[in-house]
Amino acid sequence: MFKGLGQLGDMAKMMKAAKDMQERMAALQEALTQIEVRGEAGAGLVTATASAKGVLTGLSIDPSILVASEKEVVEDLILAAIKDTQAKAKAREQEEQQKLLAELGLPADMNLPV
Repeated sequence: MFKGLGQLGDMAKMMKAAKDMQERMAALQEALTQIEVRGEAGAGLVTATASAKGVLTGLSIDPSILVASEKEVVEDLILAAIKDTQAKAKAREQEEQQKLLAELGLPADMNLPV
């Protein structure tokens, strides 16, 4: 008569696990906004800073390269620094996702909606 009730317990465990994963994903989202990554170009003459979510938060340019005749070079260095920062932000986001997946006992190649 009560044979099917065991499945309700399994369903409750699954719901709890799903809720836990949702809470941990929300915490990861928040943590990614606080993690800072830094990229550079021109051997550090231009550096860019961003969150691990890829939001640019700072840009530093060595004054020695601010010469009017070198405008295009400076622009290229700025773009290169930003691209480097964005690539590092994406890599850090993926690294943090992998950590979360490992903690949850899920496959490392699973895609999370972060």
